Amino acid sequence: MDRLRPWLTVLVALSANSPFWQGGDTGYSSYRTRVWQRWPSAGPTETFGSAEGYHRRVAGMVATGVILDEGMIYFDARLSQRYPTVEIRVADVCLHAETAGLIATLARGLVETAAREWRAGREPAGPDVSLLRLAAWLAARSGLTGELLHPETMRRMPAEAVVRALLGHVEEALDDLGDLERAREGCARLLRDGNGAQVQRALLKDRGNLHDVVTECLRHTQA
Repeated sequence: MDRLRPWLTVLVALSANSPFWQGGDTGYSSYRTRVWQRWPSAGPTETFGSAEGYHRRVAGMVATGVILDEGMIYFDARLSQRYPTVEIRVADVCLHAETAGLIATLARGLVETAAREWRAGREPAGPDVSLLRLAAWLAARSGLTGELLHPETMRRMPAEAVVRALLGHVEEALDDLGDLERAREGCARLLRDGNGAQVQRALLKDRGNLHDVVTECLRHTQA
């Protein structure tokens, strides 16, 4: 999970789909993820160093009594309590099933890439958690319409360039898994047509009221 940390905010930008709150435009592409960050156990973490380090951190948090159990650990990425899997929990609720599938594909690629780096003995990149919080805020704010922090340099770059960097990072793993073209096509579609937040704002501009936006969004979610 330490190797996943810098890349997860790109998934926020791709999945962003909550620009409105209580009848108004928030100025964010993914306000839902900002609300989620209010939980005290949510968000990016410092590196754990090992599985033992992860479990010590979780046990220490549960021992405070502030949270009831491990189910209330809302890290951006956490270990499943039931299965030998990693749960990535940063994405917004997607407007289209195709986008949700893309996020799952990219998450799979990130985990597989991280596992390969671990097996190869590569040390994880270690951006400070304060930088990761800035990256998460910028991704939620801008989505795909402006700039994001590049996961490797922590410097602002156009969102398209950062998405392409993510694809490059997971390219080998996704190619081996047979998912590379699907991921490329999905990212190209979002960069061309916009994420859910962009679609919703375009609908509001066209229809003039949020009721029609919600009605149209419901149509998009139906198979």
